[in-house]
Amino acid sequence: MRYKYYLAAATAFTIWGLFSFVLKPLHEYPSPDILFYRIFCCVVLMVVTNLLFRRKNIIETRENFIQLPPKTRTNLIALTFISSILLSGNWFFFIYVMNHISVKSASFAYLVCPLLTTVLAFFILKERLSKLQWLSVFMSFVSCILLSLNNFDDVFYSIVVAATYAFYLVIQKKFTGVDKFLLLSVQLIITSIILLPFYPIYSGPLPTEISFYTYILIIAIGFTIVPMLLNLYALKGISSSTLGILLYINPVIGFLLAAFYYHEEISGMQIVAYCIIIVSIAIFNIGSYLKSKTNQTLN
Repeated sequence: MRYKYYLAAATAFTIWGLFSFVLKPLHEYPSPDILFYRIFCCVVLMVVTNLLFRRKNIIETRENFIQLPPKTRTNLIALTFISSILLSGNWFFFIYVMNHISVKSASFAYLVCPLLTTVLAFFILKERLSKLQWLSVFMSFVSCILLSLNNFDDVFYSIVVAATYAFYLVIQKKFTGVDKFLLLSVQLIITSIILLPFYPIYSGPLPTEISFYTYILIIAIGFTIVPMLLNLYALKGISSSTLGILLYINPVIGFLLAAFYYHEEISGMQIVAYCIIIVSIAIFNIGSYLKSKTNQTLN
């Protein structure tokens, strides 16, 4: 039954791997504008959906929240705010790197992210890994070192993007028994409230092209709401570290697009590093499968 959670995660990261197809056509627009309209569009869509079709879920969630101990309620509120800040920061820096640095740098961010997610899950969530899984993590680390050689300027931006999403993923594991659609809706509402004061200052002229709003709508639904809900659903059945390793699907697709579609310069070292990553994904999931089999035998 856990395969459905793996499939959900893999689908989400495959979608994000194809993000450049809808983001690149907007490269002439300022990064803050893309971020503002993306989030505002998501909020409108999710609020309307909740009010029209999910009122019963809202009432049930509210009643369950009221019944929680005061300390638990406070923690949930704090984690929701922190998640929203991390989410908005991740989106902004990713858009900036994708459109103003390079597709490779954006992909590299999501090579570092699984490592950070695994380490954070180990220390914060106490998730344990088998020796085979640690071997996979070590191989991923080696590949990141190879990719960072002679690219130190880009690495800084990549680490910022990776760290914001790694922390976001780990924090989501703390939300248990919470309606995922409503949780994401609240996070996006908070994010929009945080960004709203900056809109008059940092936004450009109001876009008038229909194509801009068409791409924003596609990004909001197909590349934001759907994959994020798939991520939250996947976390119900797999660990944060496993989800983090599956995240490698995203940059591998991004790397292939950068090499064969956008014709960015690719070195032999980068090819070797990405091959190591593909092998490490296989090893990690083999380790995960063997670990689950061992646990079933012990139980």
